[in-house]
Amino acid sequence: MTSWFFHPYYQQTVTGTTKPASSQFQIRAATPDDLTDVAQIIAESFHSQKGLWGWAFPILRLGIYEDLRHRLLSPAPHHVCLVAVDATANKAHNLMGTVEAGVRFSDAWTQCGRSFLYLSNLAVQPKYRRHGVASGLLISCEKVSREWGFQDLYLHVLESNYQARQLYFRLGYRVHKIEASWNPFLVGRSRQILLHKRLNTDR
Repeated sequence: MTSWFFHPYYQQTVTGTTKPASSQFQIRAATPDDLTDVAQIIAESFHSQKGLWGWAFPILRLGIYEDLRHRLLSPAPHHVCLVAVDATANKAHNLMGTVEAGVRFSDAWTQCGRSFLYLSNLAVQPKYRRHGVASGLLISCEKVSREWGFQDLYLHVLESNYQARQLYFRLGYRVHKIEASWNPFLVGRSRQILLHKRLNTDR
């Protein structure tokens, strides 16, 4: 059984594709000590700290933290949380980004009839964006998938998130399904796109 932390496979050094604040980072499995920083990175990436709902940010961050902690305490087989760590930083809080990967079985999303790896919570600290961190995390997820014997990867992206969509398309993801909003209160909100990538079994 593989849990989402302390997996020896995830100890690799990656060189950024552009000139970042730090040109090298390591990708490894998250540890319990990473929980606070991971929750902060995810909260900052998906929730605004400004405007009318800024007051709710600490509550949202706490909810993310508790969800992560629950998954850490009850690890499922074939589930991992990866973090990118600044290899040159001499400080405790050196996390640059994170992503989760977990195996799911055939469902209404994909209708593919086989198990697949689903990616979620891909998030990178603002100062490290556009420096190869997200690409490194996604490529590491492909290595995870191959190690576990799965060929199909799926993830969701908002239709309005053009930058993320460009990244996924560049790495070989393609549109599998555009999902209409089921909630009448979310009229006008960006739709979710389900993306799919099938890995080459020869590699």
